[in-house]
Amino acid sequence: MNSKLKVGIVDYGAGNIRSITNALAFLDYEYRVIAEPKQLHACNAFILPGVGAFAEAMKRLNSSGLADFLQDQVTNHGKPLLGICLGLQLLGHSSTEDGYHKGLGWIDAVVDKLPEDKAMRVPHVGWNDIAFQDDDPLFQNIETGTHFYFDHSFHMSCADSTLVCATAAFGTHEIVAAVKFDNIVACQFHPEKSQNNGLRLYRNFLKNAEQLMH
Repeated sequence: MNSKLKVGIVDYGAGNIRSITNALAFLDYEYRVIAEPKQLHACNAFILPGVGAFAEAMKRLNSSGLADFLQDQVTNHGKPLLGICLGLQLLGHSSTEDGYHKGLGWIDAVVDKLPEDKAMRVPHVGWNDIAFQDDDPLFQNIETGTHFYFDHSFHMSCADSTLVCATAAFGTHEIVAAVKFDNIVACQFHPEKSQNNGLRLYRNFLKNAEQLMH
């Protein structure tokens, strides 16, 4: 491995861990699957995956101590983090999934059920095109309009539209596909299920994380 970057994949019992480790191994990056807070210190960047229910995910992050340690490492020490699907939604203030539940609160955003649209089914499962600025480093070497794989029933709404770095059409509605804030980036779609374009996005995130090490 040419990189000194050590990537921590946060394991709180609700992530698509195997697919992510396969992607990082293919890209030849060192990674650790982390289930205990004390392991976070050794990592230079983090991936917060997620499949499942918002409330249960937050319960596990809080009870394990991972939420507090991640906040220290990411928001206080500035280590890069990539959130994926539920991992994106957890960064907001709250979610209305199965009631009202507080999130990590790192991004000024809330999570609600996808809007009703006669032309679309919920959950939103499958390939969808996304739109982004051509000069965005997260999407370097990826053409705008390229499709990525989605699988979700809830979506994020940001109070500050400048946080949104990619969008997708959901019927007649536009939904957040990715956000970026300081050292935090997150996407609603699954890069690890998005073939070559997903690998390119992982590589872009990791290359940027390497630059922040210096």
